[in-house]
Amino acid sequence: MIYWIAALIIVGIGLMTLRVSALIWLVAIALWIAAGFELARIGLLATILLTLLLFVPALIVALKPLRVRLLTKPILKVFKRILPRMSQTERDAIEAGTIWWDAELFSGKPEWTKLLSMAPPALSEEEQAFLDNEVEQLCGLLTDWETTEVWQDLPPHAWQFIKDKGFLGMIIPKQYGGKAFSAYMHSQVIMKLSSHCSAAAISVMVPNSLGPAELLLEYGTDAQKEHYLPRLAAGDEIPCFALTSPYAGSDAAAIPDVGVVCQGMHDGQPTLGFRVTWDKRYITLGPIATVLGLAFRVHDPDGLLSSEGTFDVHGEGDLGITCALIPTNHPGVVTGRRHWPLDAVFQNGPTSGKDVFIPLDWVIGGSAQIGKGWRMLMECLAAGRAISLPSSTVGFSKLAVRGTSAYAAMRNQFKIPIGKFEGIHEMLARMGGNLYLIDATRRLSAMAVDSGEKPSVISAISKYHVTERGRVIVNAGMDILGGKGICMGPNNFLARTYQQVPIAITVEGANILTRCLIIFGQGAIRCHPYVLKEMTAAGEPDEAKALQDFDQAFFGHCSFVFANFARTLLGGISAGTWLPAPKAAPVELRHFYRAVNRLSAAFALLSDASMFVLGGSLKFRERISARLGDVLSQLYLVSSVLKRYEDDGRQQDDLPYVHWAAQDALHQAQEACLGVLANYPNRVLAWLLRLVAFPFGLSYCKPSDALDSTLARAMQTDGPGRDRLIADIFLPEPTQSPTAYGELAFKLIPAVNAIEARLKPAIREGALAPIPQSLIEMHEWIEVALVGGFITEEENAVLSDFAHCGDISVQVDDFPQDLNRLEALQKRHQLSQLQQYHQ
Repeated sequence: MIYWIAALIIVGIGLMTLRVSALIWLVAIALWIAAGFELARIGLLATILLTLLLFVPALIVALKPLRVRLLTKPILKVFKRILPRMSQTERDAIEAGTIWWDAELFSGKPEWTKLLSMAPPALSEEEQAFLDNEVEQLCGLLTDWETTEVWQDLPPHAWQFIKDKGFLGMIIPKQYGGKAFSAYMHSQVIMKLSSHCSAAAISVMVPNSLGPAELLLEYGTDAQKEHYLPRLAAGDEIPCFALTSPYAGSDAAAIPDVGVVCQGMHDGQPTLGFRVTWDKRYITLGPIATVLGLAFRVHDPDGLLSSEGTFDVHGEGDLGITCALIPTNHPGVVTGRRHWPLDAVFQNGPTSGKDVFIPLDWVIGGSAQIGKGWRMLMECLAAGRAISLPSSTVGFSKLAVRGTSAYAAMRNQFKIPIGKFEGIHEMLARMGGNLYLIDATRRLSAMAVDSGEKPSVISAISKYHVTERGRVIVNAGMDILGGKGICMGPNNFLARTYQQVPIAITVEGANILTRCLIIFGQGAIRCHPYVLKEMTAAGEPDEAKALQDFDQAFFGHCSFVFANFARTLLGGISAGTWLPAPKAAPVELRHFYRAVNRLSAAFALLSDASMFVLGGSLKFRERISARLGDVLSQLYLVSSVLKRYEDDGRQQDDLPYVHWAAQDALHQAQEACLGVLANYPNRVLAWLLRLVAFPFGLSYCKPSDALDSTLARAMQTDGPGRDRLIADIFLPEPTQSPTAYGELAFKLIPAVNAIEARLKPAIREGALAPIPQSLIEMHEWIEVALVGGFITEEENAVLSDFAHCGDISVQVDDFPQDLNRLEALQKRHQLSQLQQYHQ
């Protein structure tokens, strides 16, 4: 009897895992019942009961005509009744973009070979030359301090360089005069600029992400492309895009900006067009833009367009959100004054207009795209969001790690470098581990775009988690720098970044919105292999086709749930060891692949259970939705880390970063699962799910103190490992920025330590005083040591350079009593000239 019951459990789990057909289930159940009667002696009554409880339902499911009539038809009726109403805006958001590795993670059984077989990101010779020359030259024209304190914008010569060298046309094809750079190259450029000057990064980033150029490339008419793209590529036109309204924010459905279809005069001719009224804010490049991309709702109260029957009318003549291009010198267009976004000083401001007439052919894509603007924006935002803010965040995070690790290695406290304290180890590890992870995420997301994807869910994951972890990096750096970090000036490499971090958190959708509504809200439907198919079938007007499609989707969904239940149970019982890992994966990292597989199955099971229990109310349970999104996100972050390690050639020096990043992300994924279960409305189901997923307790811990210290020491050691961590950023010379002295002093530390070690006997015998802690006093000690013959001329040069560079790097800027208010008058005059230049 025991073996017979065990066979049921083992075979049942195996069949669920393999997702076999209903016919195989029917045969297996029949054989099991027959074996029970013949071998286990269960008796006639038990055999009849098991036949009624198991065999008959399996028979109904296996026979499709019977299944459709007895099961599918009534289930579809119930499904239609409980299916939450979806607005057109929500539908457009869900259907926009493409799915990629996020769908694999949602499957419960990701196919790692698909990810690992992708070629590593690489630049062409032309792209590498542009990065090494033009981008390097642009950085040399700027300093973040002068940009923010003197110009409060990019200086005129930098703007001209940007236009002349084609920075504004990086995504535009060569046939229109653009660079036709890859998404990865776009990311590399933004990252490098952001590591030196935030205003430059943002000013270059916006025209190459969500803006008129991308919208024109995807949807513009041939005439629009021929007119605008060459001018945008050459910098003759400066673009901006206006979406956000004061009383709508990120709710596109609530956009109050309206264009009423009417007849008007344009170029002296009667023309069909719109009378548009708008009031927008937060528009990057708005104050200097020459062409305005505008999102507004089209109303057609007189039926001038909707009467043709080619447009969807949402009520009261509403044809939906539409995007148009408007020259900013067009009569009625009002370019507002500048916003002041936390000293980032990039050009940003409001725009408005009242009853401004524009012709119909100014709609991006022409009349065929009227009412399709939100879908257009969601498609383009998917690519831009995956590149722009993640790249800029990684850039300033690399700057933070480079400067802070060097400072910790050479800044003495209590006669030892502060970088040797365990408290500093914790902060440095947090910086280095997170940097490795977010750079890996940036690279993988750019690869997705270059492979032809428009990854809407992945772009939201990248934007949210890269910017949030970037904030962690900068905050940790400020903790280490202490007083030096809070005093403004050219010597402070982190203060402006610290001020500007909230900008990345806020723009392109606030992170709260992204986490609570977008990642799982869109991913649960779009990435799930069956939910969208079920919803589509429920809306199918043809009853026969609806039944056929729903039957296939619903019972496929049931099989999917059972498979993930089995995988989750196997993963929980074995702590993941019974789950597969790619054969090509390095042995020391296979447990991470298995962990992702385990949590992927648990996530899929938990998602289905949540949708079943909460139904349409799930989208209003934002914290549960957010935590489910966190699980999906952390699994994507781990995938990025493992992919980067492979792409970099399995560098052994990088293994501590891989372990730290993977452990941290897996721990956060586990905590997110527990957070969902702890707040589940159905407590019995929550207990059962936890028992299946974590039967023996929690498996994934935070990185250990020992691993923290390993990372901290690696970050304070000059070599290939540290170079890879902070690769591809701008490295200023001392003549360009005083922050360069810190790195120069850092690179001399091994030579200084070797000299000190050689002098220890003389110091111990009292023949020579110990090297002083103060770098200022060190000059006098060096002179005594040189005169006494304790050091050579070569060693004198090393020690003198270290003292000089180190002293400059630890200094804090100071200013006159009025904080240069007199100079502010000269600055205002310069700004006035700058404004005249832009006009």
